[in-house]
Amino acid sequence: MLTFIFKKEHRRSAFLIMLATMAVDLDHLLADPIFDPNRMSIGFHPLHRYVPIAVYFIMCFLPYGKLKWPWWLRAIGVGLSFHMITDFQDGYCW
Repeated sequence: MLTFIFKKEHRRSAFLIMLATMAVDLDHLLADPIFDPNRMSIGFHPLHRYVPIAVYFIMCFLPYGKLKWPWWLRAIGVGLSFHMITDFQDGYCW
């Protein structure tokens, strides 16, 4: 569903890029213990802190066409932002 914000010719690639952004969870391996059911990942793990989350969110709205930057940077920003939203709701609701 998130791929519909991209041009038709980029949708498959955008899907794969956003799927690859799930690798951001590798930073959980730096925590001790690696898994704690009572710990919220937002604000704790290095790539789940507030400054990187702000960067991910900004990446969704930059004018890539005007800046002549590649379109796939937006796909990375969308994938990471969506990941952080789902991690937040997971920690907040459970």
